[in-house]
Parts: sequence; structure tokens; C-alpha cells
Amino acid sequence: MTTISGATIAITGGARGIGFATAAMLLDRGARVVIGDRDVSTLGPAVARLSGAGPVSGHPLDVTDRQSFEAFLDNARADGNGHIDVLINNAGVMPIGSFLDQSEQAIRSAIEVNLYGVLTGCQLVLPEMTQRRRGHIVNIASLAGVIAVPGQVVYAGSKFGVVGLSTALADEVAPHGVDVTVVMPPFTRTELISGTKETPANRPVEPETIAAAVVKALEKPKTHVSVPGWVKGASAAMSVLPARGRRWLHRAMGSDRVFLDFDTSARAAYEQRAQAARGVVSDPPA
Repeated sequence: MTTISGATIAITGGARGIGFATAAMLLDRGARVVIGDRDVSTLGPAVARLSGAGPVSGHPLDVTDRQSFEAFLDNARADGNGHIDVLINNAGVMPIGSFLDQSEQAIRSAIEVNLYGVLTGCQLVLPEMTQRRRGHIVNIASLAGVIAVPGQVVYAGSKFGVVGLSTALADEVAPHGVDVTVVMPPFTRTELISGTKETPANRPVEPETIAAAVVKALEKPKTHVSVPGWVKGASAAMSVLPARGRRWLHRAMGSDRVFLDFDTSARAAYEQRAQAARGVVSDPPA
């Protein structure tokens, strides 16, 4: 169990969305929070908005660059109590659309951020946690990591990877006193869903809902956290459906086209940012 009050908690992709909501909730519970983000223009304002709730700082971070990640963690240690109690690997991007239309840049960007970035963060923070025989890593995946739908080939692949690595890692480091949790959010009201249509099966939840699930997992550790909880059972049931049954169910739920038929103009700015999600930037891409 992690004692949140007084803990030093580092969050990647913390300047917006789920990361920001999680930072706010953890500050309310007495944590010292350090957020990292590659978009420096959003980092300062995010820290300013959070500063009234407790001790918070922010530093530039490109999770695809190991040296950048090392520097971020060093800054987090310096800002906190000399070590990191919790790392929340939250940074992620979601390219959508036909797989054959995905550029090499989009594919590499998604895999580098969503999968390699998580692996890097885990590998960099685990030595101190295992040495201290305490610590908690929370990896933010997605329900796309257990229920894949058309139009999310690359994203689902990366998130399936995060679910798998988290499961294996949790069992590997448990004897060393370290907890690993993978949180699997549904459609969440962030920039990731820009331009998509809401369906009965894809009603967005608020980032605060996911933040609450993260806090609960820190207070009472478990390996797999689905939001909502019943989806874990549904995903297991879908995994044994024959192909025709699976496709029929996606059509019935409206999830077969939601990531293929979307407003490209409304999503253009996000897609451009997602496809170039490597490197620290002072200003948002034009």
C-alpha cells in the first residue's frame, strides 16, 4: 500500500487530460507531484493551475528519449524527498483511421510514446524502488488494450503491449516489494477523441474518473484496473467469441466505424501533434 500523503509522485504527460486530473487529485491527498510534458507551452500554465493545491513542479520531458526521461526523474528526486515513490506512465498518443493510411511517422510515434516510453520509465525507476523494497508504478493503458476495434490498429497494438508488460512486470517485481498497476480507461473526454462521434458504446467519461481509479489503486494495489470495472469480464467474453460474433457485436454497439468515420478537420490538429510526438517543443506544432 502506498501512503500518498508526503509521497513524491512523478507523472508523464501531466500537463493535460488524465495526467493533469490525476496530479490535482493526488495533491489534494497530500502528495508532492512532479509533472513532465513535452509541450513546454502547456507545462508552465498547468503547474500554475495546480500550485494552489500543494507542492508541485514541472519539467520538460520527451518519454521517447532515454536521456530526457533520466533528467526528468533526477529533477523529480531533487524536487521531492530524494527518491520517487510512484511513477505514473501516462503520456500517450492515439492515431486513428485506416491502417493502410497510417504513415510510418505516425506508427513510430505511437509505438515510441505509448510502449517504448513506458518500458523506459519502468526500467529507469525500478532500481531505486527494488533497492528500497517499496514503490509503485502505474501504467495508463486503455480498454483498447483488451478490446481492439477497427481504426485503432496501431493504438491497440501499443496498448496491448502495455497491458502485457505490466502484467509480467508486476509478477517479476512483487518479490522486491514493488507494485505495478495497469489502468485501462474507456473513451475519455480528452483531446484523444477529437472529431469522433459518441455512440451508446462509447460514451466518454471525465478524466477525473480515471484519476480516481489511479488513486484507489495506489491506496489498495491491484494489477489490473478497468474503468468501468465490469469491462474486464466483457473483454474476457469477447476474446472467446468467434470472428463473426465479434464483428456482429461491434456493429451492434456502433464501435466498428467510430475510429474509421470521423471528422478529419476537427481532428487534424491533434493528429498532426500525435504524429510528431517526439522531442520537446516550446510551442505547439503549427
